[in-house]
Amino acid sequence: MKDWVLHYLGTLGAGGLFLGLIIEALGIPFPGGLMTLLAGILVNQGRLDFYHILAAAVLGFNVGATAAYLIGRCVGEPFLLRYGKYLMVTPAKFNQARSWMYRSAPAFIIFGRFVPMVSNLTPYLAGISRLPFVQFLIYNSLFALSWVSFNLGIGIFFGHHWESIFSLIQSRLPLLALGVLVVYLLYLFLKQKALHRT
Repeated sequence: MKDWVLHYLGTLGAGGLFLGLIIEALGIPFPGGLMTLLAGILVNQGRLDFYHILAAAVLGFNVGATAAYLIGRCVGEPFLLRYGKYLMVTPAKFNQARSWMYRSAPAFIIFGRFVPMVSNLTPYLAGISRLPFVQFLIYNSLFALSWVSFNLGIGIFFGHHWESIFSLIQSRLPLLALGVLVVYLLYLFLKQKALHRT
């Protein structure tokens, strides 16, 4: 996988990363994180330009997420329930993600992307719930910029030890993001409960 991605990026450059992250943002299983990390290694080697890669990655992620948002908004819930299996989404996961979405759209869009299985649903549910597009785009851009910068940074600064670093990210980061999301939702729940008592 590593060699294939490095060859792909070395050949297609920023355009290849742009296309790859469109697929990633659509929720289709794809090694977008690995691709971005390896792009950072190529930046470190001087084979790719940092600013071109950063812009292409953020733009690609937003294009893919926007397409998913529009699918959710125009086609709606029946489409996702019918074809969700191709995104590895079960009805139970869909209902759980939808409840998180309604509780806090910003937390769901920014932190939900780090949670396995839920991340695939994020832009679709934003469209289904008719979250204003500008609001969605702001939250999604914040996530895309932080996620891309994080993965590029790892590739640039720790490129020689990429295997151990990538393994750590894959195993720990989703759990950390899930913990942050749970704490934030618990805070919102307790705050709402306190308001009802007053």
